[in-house]
Amino acid sequence: MNLRKFSFTTALIAAALSLAPLHAEAPAALDGKKIAFMGDSITEGGAAPNGYVTLAIRGLAANGIKATAIPAGISGHKSNDMLARLEKDVLAKKPDFMTLSCGVNDVWHGANGIPLDKYKENITQIVDKCQAAGIKVVILTSTMIGEDQPNPNNQKLIAYNDFLRALAKEKKCLLADLNADMQAGIAKAGTDKKGNLYTGDGVHMNPLGNQMMATGVLKAFGLTPEQLAKAKKDWDMPADAAK
Repeated sequence: MNLRKFSFTTALIAAALSLAPLHAEAPAALDGKKIAFMGDSITEGGAAPNGYVTLAIRGLAANGIKATAIPAGISGHKSNDMLARLEKDVLAKKPDFMTLSCGVNDVWHGANGIPLDKYKENITQIVDKCQAAGIKVVILTSTMIGEDQPNPNNQKLIAYNDFLRALAKEKKCLLADLNADMQAGIAKAGTDKKGNLYTGDGVHMNPLGNQMMATGVLKAFGLTPEQLAKAKKDWDMPADAAK
């Protein structure tokens, strides 16, 4: 084989692998496990009957995977708040996994928010403490602040989400890139989009938004397209009927 061609091909493969998403072990390994869901009001609402936390657990169950949720979302919380209550709300409950949804309030609260440098410190400490306790972390990029990407809050949020993606790679965490999924869905809707697509107020999820978030979490856990289809079929059923 031509050595120059071999080197070029090897470089392409290496580049592709460096961009490949991190994968969980086989989703069946979640069976019988506890999953903590750390976050703000979006996650607090996510524990409601049709919220993304509940839908993620139902989506696993639809595929024969029985996992238990530990809801840990509190309205208004930012990265410093989540770090302060990590021991009580997550570590003490000894989950096997934790999803981390944090960043909207750090940006949205403006002068009362958390600057990027301090946000990086807080999130890194949360991840380090979880991993030291043997908890596998799934990082969720922050969803949009208003469903118009050019607005100042969403532009400021870019750096926060870029950090989350880099940290997930550095710390070998699973990643659910919900911000990218949300933007892609809005772009796909195009001129058919009337008002908000995924949220009731530009930030907090409506039913479609909760399904979008749950889908992203399940993808991060490694569910296949066929397994995701089973989950979505279940979501069309009343919650009681899915038990």
